[in-house]
Order: sequence, then C-alpha cells, then structure tokens
Amino acid sequence: MEQRPAIAVLTPNVLTGLGLRALLAKIIPAAEVELFADFDALSAAGPERFYHYFVSVDLFGLHAEFFRARRQRTILLASSPAPALAAGMHTLDIRTSEERLVHDILRMPRSARHDHTAAPPAADDRPPLTDREAEVLRWIARGCINKQIAERLRIGLTTVITHRRNIMEKTGASSVAELVLYAVRSGYVDDEA
Repeated sequence: MEQRPAIAVLTPNVLTGLGLRALLAKIIPAAEVELFADFDALSAAGPERFYHYFVSVDLFGLHAEFFRARRQRTILLASSPAPALAAGMHTLDIRTSEERLVHDILRMPRSARHDHTAAPPAADDRPPLTDREAEVLRWIARGCINKQIAERLRIGLTTVITHRRNIMEKTGASSVAELVLYAVRSGYVDDEA
C-alpha cells in the first residue's frame, strides 16, 4: 500500500490549525495533514516522516535550529510576511483570505510544497468554459473581486456575476478557493509565475 505524504501543522492556535488543515486537505487531497499544538507532540509523532511543516512564528522561534535545517520543507505561518522573510523562510500570511492562501500555497516553489496536488479533474459531460468565462476565471484566480473584473474587462457587474455563476456550475466549484484550484490545475493560470 502506498503511503500518503504527511504534512505537519504546528501551531498553538487551534482555530488557525483546524482551518489550515481543512484548507490543505482541499488543496492536497492525497496528503495526510496532522495538527500539533507544540513541538513535543510533533517530536512524539516522528518528525522526519513529514514532507512539510507549517509552523507558527512563535514555535519556529523556540525551535529554529530544527526548522532551519529543514528550510525547504518549512513554511512559516505569520500575521505579516516581514518576520518570516527576515528569517529567510517560506511564509504564509494567515490573516489573508482563503483564496489568497490557496493561491500562495500553489505558487510556492515546488521544493516547498512537494507538489502532491491531485491531477486535473477528468473531462466529463460538462460544457467547456467560453473564452470570456476563461478570462473571468483568470481574474478570479488573481484575486480580483467582481467589480475589479468588470472594470478590467469593460463589462457590466451583472455580466461578471453571470459568468462567475456559469463557471462555478461548469467546474463544480463551490467556493472561490476551489475556482483558484481549478484554474491552476486546468492550466488557466500558471502556478509558477
């Protein structure tokens, strides 16, 4: 039996940990995501078996030597990018929107995320996106709201909303985060750009 890649989420903030675990499960469904409130719990679980460590800045500071030795596999959870960037580590701003987090995780260098994302969804009987829907999807994946998309494409706000509804129906997505995933996995946007 093939072993699922394991990801450790290490934070004393239960809500942050639970939210990130749920988000990672959506983005990387093949992975096993485990939540730890402290470093002792991570140590007891056998820390070397994890492909990645998503670590709060405060716990990183207490165990910096361990995580610096695993720099390419460690992602800091910061309330702003400055402390993590100063440490020379990959970082996620935990105060941002869900779609921004998905976008940022997907745009991380492959070395930081090991790329265990699932393959693009198989083709089915859903109709393909129109050129305009694909254009709207690209702007959604870039983090634009409906009003910004309408201004950029010089179309009405209700038209954008209609396109967005059609895109969600055609892709089976139920959230903006799922639309971003679909856009990246289906090649509508480049996850390395």
